Amino acid sequence: MVREAIKEDLQEVLKLYLFLHEKSIPEQSDCLSNTWKQILEDENHHLIVNEVDGKIVSSCVCIIIPNLTRNVRPYAFLENIVTHADFRGRGLASECLEYARQIAVRCNCYKMMLLTGSSKKEVLDFYKNAGYNNTDKSAFIQWLNI
Repeated sequence: MVREAIKEDLQEVLKLYLFLHEKSIPEQSDCLSNTWKQILEDENHHLIVNEVDGKIVSSCVCIIIPNLTRNVRPYAFLENIVTHADFRGRGLASECLEYARQIAVRCNCYKMMLLTGSSKKEVLDFYKNAGYNNTDKSAFIQWLNI
């Protein structure tokens, strides 16, 4: 079942992120609680989860970014697209991406974009099969204070 995250999902989402790039689950802190609250309350921040048998096994974040170009239409940025290793290949991440696409359409976005840190063929093919291309633009990243 695909849906947006709720307050009680925090620990499951953090466990799922161990399959993304995280090495550990952050300790409970005011910073973590405040960030989670901010994410849940931001109408432009959509943390999408997909459950199997009541367990969150796939997720993505869709952020709607207001914009002054393209006839003042916003765009959507997707991040933290992840599926638990035991549940890959079942279309669960595709369902999350489709849910995000529906949000973007409803918000009148003119485009959706995402970045991946992977160069694996199967990952790139997954995004291409989901309707994304890697030919229209180039991405540049500047890491800060890592």
